[in-house]
Amino acid sequence: MEHFFFNDANDLLRTAMVGVLGYVALVGLLRLSGKRTLSKMNAFDFIVTIALGSTLATLLLSKEVALAEGMLAFALLIALQFVVTWTSVRLRSVQRLVAGQPLLLVERGKLQTTAMHQARITEDNVHAAVRAAGLGDLAEVHAVVLETDASLTVIRRGSEGDGSALAGVRRSPD
Repeated sequence: MEHFFFNDANDLLRTAMVGVLGYVALVGLLRLSGKRTLSKMNAFDFIVTIALGSTLATLLLSKEVALAEGMLAFALLIALQFVVTWTSVRLRSVQRLVAGQPLLLVERGKLQTTAMHQARITEDNVHAAVRAAGLGDLAEVHAVVLETDASLTVIRRGSEGDGSALAGVRRSPD
């Protein structure tokens, strides 16, 4: 019955030590990589986060993976994320490929149903965002944008200025 709870006390000690050291290494590398690594996530950031978590879990639970190999995997994933984000800041085509493009869901108070269907956003989702912005009527809305991190941004009518904040926002024919 001993194997039901654990095989060997050394296995438990290894898991505890590698867990602490792996965690410290991951936190240290994330701090070195800058705030962008920990910001709101788009699809690319989500994938990197999942890969980091999977690597940590493998490092903790697999005896075949040494701490140095796990730390190298962390460093590689974070370095790749840095290279991609550095490149995406400098090349708009890379940024669109990695993060996607914001999508206009409401324009001048009118729901853009084709865009909403493409993005799988319901009217209830849009209404909730409008309410969260302190507005009670779609007529008060200049635009609602689905951002690349899946958040909804509401721009009030009368505060749209010259509209330059909507540059790069994809419009869907409705």
